[in-house]
Amino acid sequence: MDNKEVAISLKNVSKCFKRYDKPMDRLKEILLPNKNYSNDFWALRDVNLDIPKGQTIGIVGLNGSGKSTLLQIIAGTLIPTIGKTQINGRIAALLELGSGFNPEFTGRQNVFFNGQLLGLNKAEITSKLDEILAFANIGDFIDQPVKTYSSGMFVRLAFAVATSATPDILIVDEALSVGDEAFQRKCFSRIQSIKEQGGTILFVSHSASSVVELCNFAVLIDHGEILLCDSPKTVVSKYQKLIYAPNDQIEIFKQEIRDLHNYDFVDGQQDMFSINVVTNQNHQSPKNDQSISQYDPNLVPKSTISYVSRGARIKGCHITTLDGKTVNILCPRHKYIYKYQVYFTAEAYRVRFGMLIKTVTGFELGGAVSHSIDQVIEHVDEGTTLNVEFRFDCLLNPGVYFLNAGVVGHIDGSEQFLARQVDVAMFRIQPEYNSIAAGIIDFCIQPHVSSDINQQKTNYIQL
Repeated sequence: MDNKEVAISLKNVSKCFKRYDKPMDRLKEILLPNKNYSNDFWALRDVNLDIPKGQTIGIVGLNGSGKSTLLQIIAGTLIPTIGKTQINGRIAALLELGSGFNPEFTGRQNVFFNGQLLGLNKAEITSKLDEILAFANIGDFIDQPVKTYSSGMFVRLAFAVATSATPDILIVDEALSVGDEAFQRKCFSRIQSIKEQGGTILFVSHSASSVVELCNFAVLIDHGEILLCDSPKTVVSKYQKLIYAPNDQIEIFKQEIRDLHNYDFVDGQQDMFSINVVTNQNHQSPKNDQSISQYDPNLVPKSTISYVSRGARIKGCHITTLDGKTVNILCPRHKYIYKYQVYFTAEAYRVRFGMLIKTVTGFELGGAVSHSIDQVIEHVDEGTTLNVEFRFDCLLNPGVYFLNAGVVGHIDGSEQFLARQVDVAMFRIQPEYNSIAAGIIDFCIQPHVSSDINQQKTNYIQL
C-alpha cells in the first residue's frame, strides 16, 4: 500500500511491562541495575498493522486483551518496546475518562489547554468554543473545576473537545459507555460526520451492534495477539464464541480463528487493510457455515434465576429446528421451536405457560403465553408432566439473546407463578452477509426504488 494512503502503520510492534511482586523490588532494581527483580509481561506481541485513510476500524477483545495498550501506542502516550509506528495526520484520542484534563482547572480552561494539544491555536479554539459548549451541554459547570464534574459531564466535555478539531484520526475507547443514550446517539452522529469527511476512526466497544453498524472492518485481539481481521459481522461472531469457550478449549478455538486469517486483505480488497498474524501453523480456508443452525455446548447463561417452586418444576429448556435438532446458534428468518417440560408436584388450576426473549441488557423484546385468559387449562393432576412448545420465526438481527420460561396457575383466587426460570437459555444469531436489516428486529422489509418520468413510473427495482 502507498504510504500516502496509510493513516496508521505499525511494524513488528510489541510492548513489555515490568511487574514487581513488592514495591521495594522496584527500588532494588534501580539501586542494583545488574540484578533483575521484575517479571516481564508482554501486553502486545509482533503486531503488524496498516490502516488506510478513511476507514473505520472496530477493535474487539476480552478485558486485558491488549486493546487499550494498542490504542495508547497509536495515540503516542505509550512507546513500544519493540517495533516502529507511523501516524499520518492529526490524531485525537478519547482513551480514558478525562484523560488529559487537569482536575484543578475549570472546564473552560481545559478546553483551551486540550485544544492546543490537538494543534489548535487560541483563535481557532475561541471560534469553536460555542460549538464545543453546545455539544457538551454542561451549562454553568464550564466555569467550575472539572474535579467537581460527574462522569457523564466529564466525558461529554472531553468528547466535544476531541472532535472539535476535526481530526484526521479519531480514537474512541469505551469512554462513550459512560454517557446516557441520548448523548451516545449524539456522539455516534459526530463520529459518522468525521467518517463522511474522510477521517480514520478506531473504535473500541463491547457493543456488537455498534461495531457492525459503524465499522468497515474489525480486528479481534486476545492476549496481545491479533487473531483475526475480517468483516465486522464475522469478527463479532468469533469474538462472542470466544467469550463462552471453556478454559480447556480456548487455545483450540483461538487456533481455529487464526486459521481463518489466510489473507492480507479483507473481502477481496487487497492491500486495503493489512494485518500480518505471526503463526507457524498451516492456514486453512474458512468454512461458510453461516446458513446452518448449530449447537454450541459452551453457550450457557451464567445469570439463570429460578423462582421458588409452588407446585411445578421447569426442566429441559432448549431450542430445536422443525425436524427436532437441538440448536442455539440460529439463522435469521428461519423457523424454530422453543421447548421445555413442566412437572407438577401438586395439583394446579387454571394453568398457562409462557416464554420471553430478551437482549443482553435485559430489554424485553417479546414473548407469548400458551393460552389466553379465557382458554386456560382448568386442572392438572399432581405427578403430571406436560410438554410445552413455542414455534417462532427468528426475526432477530445478529447478536446474543436470552430466554425465560414460566408456568402460572391460580392460588388463592389470583394468578401466580408456579415456577419461573429467568435467563434459563441463550442463543446467538449468526451474521448474514449482504443483509439489509438494521437494529434488533428484522421486519423483513422489502425496499423498492422507482422513478417517475413524464408521469410514467418505471418498473420497481427490488433491492
